Amino acid sequence: MKLQSKQLPAHLKNNLAPCYLVSGDEHLLVDEALDAIRAAARARGFGARELHVATTGFDWSQLQAAGANLSLFAEQRIVELRLPTGKPGRVGGQAIVDFLGRLSPELLLVVTTPKLDRGTASSKWAKALESHGAAVTIWPVDRRELPGWIADRMRRAGLEPDRQAVAVVADRVEGNLLAASQEVEKLRLLLGEGKVTAADVSAAVADSSRYDVYKLTDAALAGDARRALRILTGLRAEGVEPVIVVWSLTRELRTLARIAGLIARRTDLGRAMQKSGVWRSREGLVRAAVGRHTHAGLLGLLQASGHADAAAKGQSPDDPWQLAAEIVLQLASGGRRAA
Repeated sequence: MKLQSKQLPAHLKNNLAPCYLVSGDEHLLVDEALDAIRAAARARGFGARELHVATTGFDWSQLQAAGANLSLFAEQRIVELRLPTGKPGRVGGQAIVDFLGRLSPELLLVVTTPKLDRGTASSKWAKALESHGAAVTIWPVDRRELPGWIADRMRRAGLEPDRQAVAVVADRVEGNLLAASQEVEKLRLLLGEGKVTAADVSAAVADSSRYDVYKLTDAALAGDARRALRILTGLRAEGVEPVIVVWSLTRELRTLARIAGLIARRTDLGRAMQKSGVWRSREGLVRAAVGRHTHAGLLGLLQASGHADAAAKGQSPDDPWQLAAEIVLQLASGGRRAA
Protein backbone atom coordinates (compact mmCIF):
# COMPACT_ATOMS: atom_id res chain seq x y z
CA MET A 1 0.00 0.00 0.00
CA LYS A 2 1.00 3.64 -0.41
CA LEU A 3 0.90 6.03 2.54
CA GLN A 4 1.46 9.75 2.85
CA SER A 5 3.45 10.79 5.93
CA LYS A 6 0.38 12.38 7.53
CA GLN A 7 -1.45 9.04 7.26
CA LEU A 8 1.28 7.12 9.07
CA PRO A 9 0.27 7.83 12.71
CA ALA A 10 -3.29 6.61 12.17
CA HIS A 11 -2.02 3.57 10.29
CA LEU A 12 0.42 2.62 13.05
CA LYS A 13 -2.22 2.99 15.74
CA ASN A 14 -4.10 0.02 14.32
CA ASN A 15 -1.60 -1.79 12.10
CA LEU A 16 2.01 -2.80 11.69
CA ALA A 17 2.92 -3.86 8.16
CA PRO A 18 5.54 -6.59 7.62
CA CYS A 19 7.80 -4.06 5.87
CA TYR A 20 8.10 -0.34 5.14
CA LEU A 21 9.80 1.71 2.45
CA VAL A 22 10.34 5.26 3.75
CA SER A 23 11.59 7.70 1.10
CA GLY A 24 12.19 11.43 1.07
CA ASP A 25 14.77 14.21 1.35
CA GLU A 26 13.41 15.98 4.43
CA HIS A 27 15.69 14.39 7.01
CA LEU A 28 13.71 15.53 10.04
CA LEU A 29 10.42 14.15 8.72
CA VAL A 30 12.05 10.91 7.58
CA ASP A 31 13.64 10.42 11.01
CA GLU A 32 10.34 11.10 12.74
CA ALA A 33 8.54 8.60 10.51
CA LEU A 34 11.19 6.01 11.36
CA ASP A 35 10.87 6.80 15.07
CA ALA A 36 7.11 6.29 14.84
CA ILE A 37 7.52 2.93 13.10
CA ARG A 38 10.09 1.79 15.69
CA ALA A 39 7.84 2.87 18.58
CA ALA A 40 4.88 1.00 17.11
CA ALA A 41 7.05 -2.07 16.62
CA ARG A 42 8.39 -1.94 20.19
CA ALA A 43 4.83 -1.71 21.49
CA ARG A 44 4.11 -4.95 19.63
CA GLY A 45 7.07 -6.80 21.09
CA PHE A 46 9.93 -6.07 18.67
CA GLY A 47 12.76 -5.77 21.16
CA ALA A 48 15.84 -5.97 18.92
CA ARG A 49 17.03 -3.76 16.07
CA GLU A 50 19.64 -4.47 13.42
CA LEU A 51 20.95 -1.72 11.12
CA HIS A 52 22.60 -2.11 7.70
CA VAL A 53 23.86 0.82 5.60
CA ALA A 54 24.35 -0.10 1.95
CA THR A 55 27.27 2.13 1.00
CA THR A 56 29.72 1.30 -1.80
CA GLY A 57 30.99 -2.25 -1.45
CA PHE A 58 28.21 -3.36 0.89
CA ASP A 59 28.07 -7.14 1.30
CA TRP A 60 24.48 -8.06 0.52
CA SER A 61 24.91 -11.45 2.11
CA GLN A 62 24.62 -9.59 5.44
CA LEU A 63 21.01 -8.80 4.63
CA GLN A 64 20.39 -12.39 3.61
CA ALA A 65 21.88 -13.55 6.91
CA ALA A 66 19.69 -11.12 8.83
CA GLY A 67 16.63 -12.74 7.33
CA ALA A 68 17.84 -16.28 7.83
CA ASN A 69 19.26 -16.10 11.36
CA LEU A 70 16.25 -16.27 13.64
CA SER A 71 17.12 -16.50 17.30
CA LEU A 72 16.53 -19.63 19.37
CA PHE A 73 13.63 -17.94 21.15
CA ALA A 74 12.22 -16.33 17.98
CA GLU A 75 12.86 -12.81 19.26
CA GLN A 76 11.00 -10.22 17.23
CA ARG A 77 13.52 -8.04 15.41
CA ILE A 78 13.55 -4.88 13.31
CA VAL A 79 15.93 -5.05 10.37
CA GLU A 80 16.69 -1.59 8.99
CA LEU A 81 18.34 -1.08 5.63
CA ARG A 82 19.50 2.38 4.58
CA LEU A 83 20.13 3.05 0.90
CA PRO A 84 21.99 6.40 0.79
CA THR A 85 21.77 6.60 -3.02
CA GLY A 86 18.31 5.04 -3.33
CA LYS A 87 19.71 2.54 -5.84
CA PRO A 88 20.72 -0.87 -4.47
CA GLY A 89 21.80 -2.15 -7.88
CA ARG A 90 20.84 -5.47 -9.42
CA VAL A 91 22.35 -7.64 -6.67
CA GLY A 92 20.95 -5.47 -3.88
CA GLY A 93 17.53 -5.25 -5.45
CA GLN A 94 17.33 -9.02 -5.71
CA ALA A 95 18.55 -9.38 -2.11
CA ILE A 96 15.67 -7.20 -0.94
CA VAL A 97 13.17 -9.21 -2.96
CA ASP A 98 14.60 -12.47 -1.58
CA PHE A 99 14.40 -11.11 1.99
CA LEU A 100 10.72 -10.28 1.46
CA GLY A 101 10.15 -13.83 0.31
CA ARG A 102 11.34 -15.04 3.73
CA LEU A 103 9.43 -12.56 5.90
CA SER A 104 8.04 -13.97 9.12
CA PRO A 105 6.12 -12.53 12.09
CA GLU A 106 9.45 -12.27 13.93
CA LEU A 107 10.95 -9.86 11.37
CA LEU A 108 10.09 -6.29 10.38
CA LEU A 109 12.02 -4.85 7.44
CA VAL A 110 12.35 -1.05 7.17
CA VAL A 111 14.11 0.36 4.10
CA THR A 112 15.04 4.07 3.98
CA THR A 113 15.98 5.98 0.82
CA PRO A 114 16.19 9.55 -0.45
CA LYS A 115 13.37 10.69 -2.72
CA LEU A 116 13.00 8.07 -5.46
CA ASP A 117 12.81 9.01 -9.10
CA ARG A 118 10.03 7.53 -11.20
CA GLY A 119 12.15 4.71 -12.59
CA THR A 120 13.45 3.58 -9.20
CA ALA A 121 9.99 3.82 -7.62
CA SER A 122 8.80 1.40 -10.33
CA SER A 123 11.65 -1.07 -9.84
CA LYS A 124 10.98 -4.64 -8.81
CA TRP A 125 12.38 -4.24 -5.28
CA ALA A 126 10.47 -1.01 -4.56
CA LYS A 127 7.20 -2.47 -5.85
CA ALA A 128 7.80 -5.62 -3.80
CA LEU A 129 8.15 -3.55 -0.61
CA GLU A 130 4.97 -1.66 -1.46
CA SER A 131 2.99 -4.84 -2.18
CA HIS A 132 4.24 -6.72 0.92
CA GLY A 133 3.84 -3.76 3.26
CA ALA A 134 3.71 0.03 2.94
CA ALA A 135 5.58 2.68 0.96
CA VAL A 136 5.68 5.95 2.91
CA THR A 137 6.55 9.00 0.82
CA ILE A 138 7.84 12.06 2.70
CA TRP A 139 7.15 15.23 0.74
CA PRO A 140 8.90 18.54 1.53
CA VAL A 141 7.04 21.38 3.23
CA ASP A 142 6.88 24.28 0.77
CA ARG A 143 6.99 27.97 1.64
CA ARG A 144 3.23 28.40 1.77
CA GLU A 145 2.85 25.45 4.13
CA LEU A 146 5.80 26.34 6.38
CA PRO A 147 4.03 28.84 8.71
CA GLY A 148 1.20 26.36 9.32
CA TRP A 149 3.72 23.58 9.95
CA ILE A 150 5.63 25.73 12.45
CA ALA A 151 2.43 26.85 14.19
CA ASP A 152 1.31 23.24 14.58
CA ARG A 153 4.75 22.28 15.88
CA MET A 154 4.66 25.09 18.43
CA ARG A 155 1.18 24.16 19.64
CA ARG A 156 2.21 20.54 20.08
CA ALA A 157 5.10 21.79 22.23
CA GLY A 158 2.64 23.63 24.49
CA LEU A 159 3.23 27.06 22.97
CA GLU A 160 0.43 29.41 21.88
CA PRO A 161 2.00 31.59 19.19
CA ASP A 162 0.41 34.56 17.49
CA ARG A 163 0.75 34.98 13.75
CA GLN A 164 3.70 37.38 14.02
CA ALA A 165 5.62 34.97 16.28
CA VAL A 166 5.22 32.21 13.70
CA ALA A 167 6.35 34.59 10.95
CA VAL A 168 9.54 35.47 12.87
CA VAL A 169 10.44 31.80 13.30
CA ALA A 170 9.64 31.04 9.63
CA ASP A 171 11.82 33.92 8.46
CA ARG A 172 14.70 32.82 10.68
CA VAL A 173 14.79 29.18 9.57
CA GLU A 174 14.24 29.89 5.84
CA GLY A 175 12.67 26.55 5.04
CA ASN A 176 15.00 24.36 7.11
CA LEU A 177 12.66 22.02 9.03
CA LEU A 178 15.38 20.70 11.30
CA ALA A 179 16.26 24.26 12.28
CA ALA A 180 12.56 25.05 12.79
CA SER A 181 12.17 22.09 15.11
CA GLN A 182 15.22 23.20 17.09
CA GLU A 183 13.90 26.76 17.34
CA VAL A 184 10.57 25.52 18.70
CA GLU A 185 12.30 23.34 21.28
CA LYS A 186 14.55 26.24 22.28
CA LEU A 187 11.53 28.53 22.70
CA ARG A 188 9.81 25.93 24.86
CA LEU A 189 12.86 25.66 27.10
CA LEU A 190 13.44 29.43 27.34
CA LEU A 191 9.84 30.65 27.58
CA GLY A 192 7.92 27.71 28.99
CA GLU A 193 4.43 26.81 27.84
CA GLY A 194 1.82 29.45 27.07
CA LYS A 195 1.36 32.45 24.80
CA VAL A 196 4.25 33.53 22.58
CA THR A 197 4.57 36.85 20.75
CA ALA A 198 6.99 38.07 18.10
CA ALA A 199 8.77 40.09 20.79
CA ASP A 200 9.19 36.92 22.88
CA VAL A 201 10.73 35.12 19.92
CA SER A 202 13.09 38.01 19.13
CA ALA A 203 14.21 38.25 22.76
CA ALA A 204 14.81 34.50 22.97
CA VAL A 205 16.87 34.61 19.78
CA ALA A 206 18.94 37.48 21.19
CA ASP A 207 19.60 35.51 24.38
CA SER A 208 20.55 32.31 22.58
CA SER A 209 23.99 31.07 21.63
CA ARG A 210 26.19 33.46 19.69
CA TYR A 211 27.26 30.53 17.56
CA ASP A 212 24.75 28.80 15.30
CA VAL A 213 24.69 26.91 12.05
CA TYR A 214 23.02 29.81 10.24
CA LYS A 215 25.95 32.10 10.97
CA LEU A 216 28.33 29.31 9.94
CA THR A 217 26.79 28.80 6.51
CA ASP A 218 26.36 32.55 5.95
CA ALA A 219 30.04 33.18 6.71
CA ALA A 220 31.13 30.35 4.41
CA LEU A 221 28.87 31.57 1.59
CA ALA A 222 30.17 35.12 2.04
CA GLY A 223 33.74 33.86 1.62
CA ASP A 224 34.81 34.76 5.18
CA ALA A 225 36.85 31.64 5.95
CA ARG A 226 38.32 32.93 9.21
CA ARG A 227 34.93 33.79 10.69
CA ALA A 228 33.37 30.54 9.44
CA LEU A 229 36.10 28.43 11.07
CA ARG A 230 35.81 30.45 14.29
CA ILE A 231 32.05 29.78 14.39
CA LEU A 232 32.65 26.10 13.67
CA THR A 233 35.03 25.94 16.63
CA GLY A 234 32.41 27.62 18.79
CA LEU A 235 29.72 25.17 17.74
CA ARG A 236 31.95 22.27 18.70
CA ALA A 237 32.79 23.84 22.06
CA GLU A 238 29.10 24.35 22.83
CA GLY A 239 28.31 20.68 22.23
CA VAL A 240 26.33 21.02 19.01
CA GLU A 241 25.96 17.63 17.32
CA PRO A 242 28.20 17.39 14.22
CA VAL A 243 25.40 15.76 12.24
CA ILE A 244 23.45 19.05 12.46
CA VAL A 245 26.43 21.05 11.23
CA VAL A 246 27.07 18.65 8.34
CA TRP A 247 23.38 18.58 7.44
CA SER A 248 23.31 22.38 7.25
CA LEU A 249 26.40 22.50 5.03
CA THR A 250 25.02 19.74 2.80
CA ARG A 251 21.76 21.60 2.35
CA GLU A 252 23.59 24.72 1.18
CA LEU A 253 25.88 22.73 -1.12
CA ARG A 254 22.92 20.93 -2.67
CA THR A 255 21.30 24.28 -3.49
CA LEU A 256 24.53 25.73 -4.88
CA ALA A 257 25.17 22.65 -7.03
CA ARG A 258 21.65 22.82 -8.44
CA ILE A 259 22.06 26.50 -9.30
CA ALA A 260 25.45 25.92 -10.90
CA GLY A 261 23.98 23.05 -12.93
CA LEU A 262 21.16 25.27 -14.18
CA ILE A 263 23.63 28.00 -15.12
CA ALA A 264 25.70 25.43 -17.04
CA ARG A 265 22.51 24.72 -19.02
CA ARG A 266 22.20 28.41 -19.93
CA THR A 267 19.75 29.44 -17.22
CA ASP A 268 20.07 33.02 -15.96
CA LEU A 269 21.46 33.22 -12.38
CA GLY A 270 18.43 35.08 -11.06
CA ARG A 271 16.07 32.54 -12.58
CA ALA A 272 18.25 29.67 -11.31
CA MET A 273 18.08 31.03 -7.75
CA GLN A 274 14.33 31.45 -8.00
CA LYS A 275 13.87 27.89 -9.27
CA SER A 276 16.07 26.63 -6.41
CA GLY A 277 13.98 28.35 -3.74
CA VAL A 278 16.61 30.87 -2.61
CA TRP A 279 15.13 33.50 -0.32
CA ARG A 280 15.56 37.07 -1.53
CA SER A 281 17.44 38.02 1.64
CA ARG A 282 20.09 35.41 0.79
CA GLU A 283 20.50 36.07 -2.93
CA GLY A 284 23.66 38.15 -2.39
CA LEU A 285 25.35 35.39 -0.38
CA VAL A 286 24.40 32.70 -2.88
CA ARG A 287 25.48 34.84 -5.83
CA ALA A 288 28.90 35.33 -4.24
CA ALA A 289 29.33 31.63 -3.50
CA VAL A 290 28.27 30.49 -6.97
CA GLY A 291 30.73 32.96 -8.48
CA ARG A 292 33.64 31.29 -6.65
CA HIS A 293 32.87 27.70 -7.64
CA THR A 294 32.42 25.51 -10.68
CA HIS A 295 29.62 22.99 -10.94
CA ALA A 296 32.14 20.15 -10.75
CA GLY A 297 33.76 21.67 -7.69
CA LEU A 298 30.42 21.91 -5.88
CA LEU A 299 29.63 18.30 -6.73
CA GLY A 300 32.98 17.36 -5.23
CA LEU A 301 32.11 19.24 -2.05
CA LEU A 302 28.77 17.45 -1.94
CA GLN A 303 30.59 14.15 -2.11
CA ALA A 304 32.85 15.29 0.73
CA SER A 305 29.78 16.23 2.77
CA GLY A 306 28.49 12.69 2.29
CA HIS A 307 31.71 11.36 3.84
CA ALA A 308 31.36 13.86 6.70
CA ASP A 309 27.75 12.78 7.26
CA ALA A 310 28.81 9.14 7.54
CA ALA A 311 31.50 10.13 10.05
CA ALA A 312 29.01 12.21 12.06
CA LYS A 313 26.69 9.20 12.26
CA GLY A 314 29.47 6.88 13.41
CA GLN A 315 29.59 5.00 10.11
CA SER A 316 33.29 5.76 9.53
CA PRO A 317 36.28 6.33 11.84
CA ASP A 318 37.02 9.81 10.45
CA ASP A 319 36.66 12.97 12.55
CA PRO A 320 33.47 14.72 11.35
CA TRP A 321 34.62 18.09 12.72
CA GLN A 322 37.85 17.94 10.71
CA LEU A 323 35.92 16.99 7.57
CA ALA A 324 33.44 19.81 8.21
CA ALA A 325 36.31 22.28 8.64
CA GLU A 326 37.77 21.25 5.27
CA ILE A 327 34.37 21.70 3.60
CA VAL A 328 33.87 25.11 5.22
CA LEU A 329 37.34 26.23 4.16
CA GLN A 330 36.85 25.16 0.55
CA LEU A 331 33.33 26.58 0.37
CA ALA A 332 34.53 29.94 1.69
CA SER A 333 37.68 30.10 -0.44
CA GLY A 334 36.36 28.75 -3.73
CA GLY A 335 38.65 25.72 -3.63
CA ARG A 336 41.72 27.85 -2.87
CA ARG A 337 43.45 27.39 0.46
CA ALA A 338 42.57 30.31 2.71
CA ALA A 339 45.35 32.16 4.39
